[in-house]
Amino acid sequence: MMNLSQWFQKGIPSKEYIQSMKNHQENSKYILEQFAVPAQDEEFFSELKKKDLRVIVITEDWCGDAMVNVPILLRLAEKANMEVRMILRDQNLELMDQYLTNGTSRSIPIFIFIDQSGNEYAVWGPRADSVQYFVEEQRSKLPPKDAPQFEERQKEMYEKMMKKYIEDRSVWNDIYESIKLKLQ
Repeated sequence: MMNLSQWFQKGIPSKEYIQSMKNHQENSKYILEQFAVPAQDEEFFSELKKKDLRVIVITEDWCGDAMVNVPILLRLAEKANMEVRMILRDQNLELMDQYLTNGTSRSIPIFIFIDQSGNEYAVWGPRADSVQYFVEEQRSKLPPKDAPQFEERQKEMYEKMMKKYIEDRSVWNDIYESIKLKLQ
């Protein structure tokens, strides 16, 4: 079984990953360009830099949650001098299955913060609490899975979620604050 340092080494550098994206590259790049780390967080970043962390991101580029969360993590990591590497979930279930959401779900993205010795420092994902609440609220409006209109309604729900993820900057700030809280 591989340790976290080995998983990190196996990971794809973040810039290379973004260049290889097929599904959400444009939206991810847009969020990456538009999101700025709050200027008042200098003290937080100076403390975080001392921890000398690295980040393993379990992701897939078809994932809408990854589309919004990963660029925000990358901005935070840039400010804290943390190297970020991507591990594709579907090809690496051995790692994914160590970080299941609620012990059952292979939800992504998952951010694993490790120190230079490969020890786990913190784990974040797949969503900030406020975003999870929004998603659950949207899902609660769906008809039963066997209803004839389920697929169409689910597609509409995903479109509404993507629109919010891309346009609502309060979502970006909630994600940032949630990751930050995990690292304090």
